[in-house]
Amino acid sequence: MTSRWLQAGTLACAFAVSGAAFAADPIKIGVLEDQSGDFAAATIGKVHAIELAAEEINEAGGIAGRPIELVVYDTQSDNNRYQEFMRRVLQRDKVDVVFAGFSSASREAYRPIVNQFDGLAFYNNQYEGGVCDANMIVTGAVPEQQFSTLIPWMMEKYGNKVYTIAADYNFGQISAEWVRNIVKENGGEMVGEEFIPLGVSQFSQTIQNIQNAKPAFVVTLLVGAAQASYYEQAASANLGLPMASSVNVGQGYEHKRFTPPSLGDMYVTTNYIEEVDTPASKAFLEKFHAKYPNEPYVNQEAANSYIAMNLYKQMVERANSTKRDDLRKVIAEGDVCFDGPSGNVCLDPKSQHMSHTIYLAHVNKDHSIDFPKVWDNIKPYWLGDEGCDLTQSDPDAQYTPSNPPTKQ
Repeated sequence: MTSRWLQAGTLACAFAVSGAAFAADPIKIGVLEDQSGDFAAATIGKVHAIELAAEEINEAGGIAGRPIELVVYDTQSDNNRYQEFMRRVLQRDKVDVVFAGFSSASREAYRPIVNQFDGLAFYNNQYEGGVCDANMIVTGAVPEQQFSTLIPWMMEKYGNKVYTIAADYNFGQISAEWVRNIVKENGGEMVGEEFIPLGVSQFSQTIQNIQNAKPAFVVTLLVGAAQASYYEQAASANLGLPMASSVNVGQGYEHKRFTPPSLGDMYVTTNYIEEVDTPASKAFLEKFHAKYPNEPYVNQEAANSYIAMNLYKQMVERANSTKRDDLRKVIAEGDVCFDGPSGNVCLDPKSQHMSHTIYLAHVNKDHSIDFPKVWDNIKPYWLGDEGCDLTQSDPDAQYTPSNPPTKQ
């Protein structure tokens, strides 16, 4: 393995894995991820997964005989850094594709820049859904895969009264809208809804509000290290309510980081966590830990990033090109699929989002995990059903349940 390191204000690196001799120019992949700051615990594994996939692909001969070269910047959980480095990788570093972003706010900060320079970016995160943009490929799970499965299951098991606490930015606000709509469609009642600013770490009033409202369960859509303080505070207050989430455990592995039973009876719909007990998952974990023996947890974003690298390889080799329009033609054919650590996945041509097996992960009182339900091959159907079709047009927009493509 050879590497060369660059220093430019923040950590930046470019390296190519040379398991084979290459004569062709490298394919350059920009990697903009939070290796420090509020989101680092959930995102360092994404960088490692990309490095693992790059090493494997290069040792097997690269992409169409060309080596992968990674150009990595630490975005420091700072949206301004995303904008700065997105311009840098597209203008100066001349990368062919970018893998970028954890929070939805970071994605929306850089997305106009990708469009401005007609680049291509993979967003490998669970998120609130709705992005219809030909310059974006999304491998993370979306609400119709997570909430449309989770919320009805929770209501049937625990009851119809629901309280949501969510991070106060686009992820939390749009996700809460999905929850609200699904609760109503299933005959339930929202007995409370709170939006918590990022950085808030004291939840005594919120806990009191939940106690007074007496919900059957709480939907927790909290993000980052500060907001994660809620769980141990709620346990100390003996709140004792089941929790439902699309974002916890699968990203921040709180069941490993926090003292039991603070996450007891949390239910999370995730497309991958390292407790998934399948041969594909075990093989992925074995090679991941062989390369990174000190990795504390391999989360769904790591799996999605690894999958994304392999999807990109397939697309480039089928197109015999790294140009965005040529890759989009391959996606439009409708059979861009990969058997990865989470199972078989495929890209949807209309939305450029990915199908998933969805695992219902239940955190027990001792913080062990069981899986009471698995939903196979849940497609990202909402955008396509509502009128997003990137094979026909490119609106470069983000839609919500109250503002779908059909209303434009």
